[in-house]
Amino acid sequence: MRAIDFAPLYRSTVGFDRLFSRLDSLNQGEGAPSYPPYNIERTGENAYRVTMAVAGFGEADLAIETRENALTVKGEKAEDKAEGVEVLHRGIASRAFERRFQLADHVEVKGATLKNGLLHIDLVRVIPEAMKPRKIDIVNAGNENARQIEANAAA
Repeated sequence: MRAIDFAPLYRSTVGFDRLFSRLDSLNQGEGAPSYPPYNIERTGENAYRVTMAVAGFGEADLAIETRENALTVKGEKAEDKAEGVEVLHRGIASRAFERRFQLADHVEVKGATLKNGLLHIDLVRVIPEAMKPRKIDIVNAGNENARQIEANAAA
């Protein structure tokens, strides 16, 4: 994969440093871990779901944390050492993992469920009132003055 140089963009933009830093880190991460497998789905206009295949992990073995626009999912399972049992083939992975997802501004974790070996993490984008579009009424200045004159004449 070719490296992309963002230096010209740093010189001509203001306030996008964090975006370019994220792009740089993604560009360098060619050997990204593939365990556990996951899906990212859009379930609504402002709703998302991350689904991770965590077969063999229970609720007590998993930890979900959000900090500074990052969602971190950790899984750590204690070794099962049953007496008199010898594992001849281990095909179900139960190794520890840590998976991080970068979240956009105003994206919050709504909840998480574990069902049939799949961890579902529901996310929602909560747009603050100050950032929502609002309609501005336009007042005709000519009519406003006419109403004021009529009001003064009636008084």
